Amino acid sequence: MAETETTADNAWSGPAAADGATGRVSLAIAFCLLSMTSVQFGAALSKPAMQDLGAFGATWLRLCWAAAFLLLLVRPPFLSYTRSQWLTAITLGATMAMMTLCFFAAIERIPLGLAVAIEFLGPLTVAAILGGRGWRLLFPAIAAAGVLCLSWDGTAWVADTRGLLFAFGAAIGWGGYIVLMKHAGQRFKGLEGLAVSLLFAAVVATPFGFHQVQSGFSTHMLLVTAGLAVLVPLLPYALEFMALRRLQSSTFGILMSLEPAMGAGAGLVILGQVLSLNQIFGVVLVMIASAAGTLLARR
Repeated sequence: MAETETTADNAWSGPAAADGATGRVSLAIAFCLLSMTSVQFGAALSKPAMQDLGAFGATWLRLCWAAAFLLLLVRPPFLSYTRSQWLTAITLGATMAMMTLCFFAAIERIPLGLAVAIEFLGPLTVAAILGGRGWRLLFPAIAAAGVLCLSWDGTAWVADTRGLLFAFGAAIGWGGYIVLMKHAGQRFKGLEGLAVSLLFAAVVATPFGFHQVQSGFSTHMLLVTAGLAVLVPLLPYALEFMALRRLQSSTFGILMSLEPAMGAGAGLVILGQVLSLNQIFGVVLVMIASAAGTLLARR
């Protein structure tokens, strides 16, 4: 009788466990989509603030606001952290600062869709390295082709040298961010790791942004950057932090290939940056790669 009950329990627990895993992955995918939407529309809406404060100044203020908001909300127990936890938070914070400063400096100089396409090379590399062997590497290759199409308007490469360099810097930062955020999610409770890392990100960004804020500071801009800080980076970082607890880094990297499509859409809707047919084809390619990566997460 006991054996029969055990068999029956296993029969019920198997489907339940599978449903639970599917639910966690679906929730992580939803977090990623919300994060990408917030990042791209927040970036597009940042143009006026960057004109008044400069890219570094506006970015520094929004990092300060995001850190302050999250520290008040989470109230991390600083004195209880180990050396390993502090090292993780400091490294992640420096990476966040690099990624955010470079990204906003890039979109100050080149179209949003192009900046995001180049920045995506970071997570694309993570996906290629960590995603496995053989046919699994096909999806990063498809996404790479889409990134190239998004970077070409049909007649020429749309960019300037400094904008390109900043975009590639953001790509390096984003690639490191995915790996480090995964570690932080494993070593800290809740959003504590994100809160402490954002504090260090604001500190690292201070030498780059403080002097720009001094020249264009106003109460209005202070309030504007507080609102922008919620869109980028507070909400996206929090959503991605939770998503990376439910997804493998490789799957997360491929899923985020939707980012260039989101960037191109935000650039069109808010900034009037029209896509060529070649760039629309690039959007389709990155969406195909993203969908394939999502399916892999369910296996």
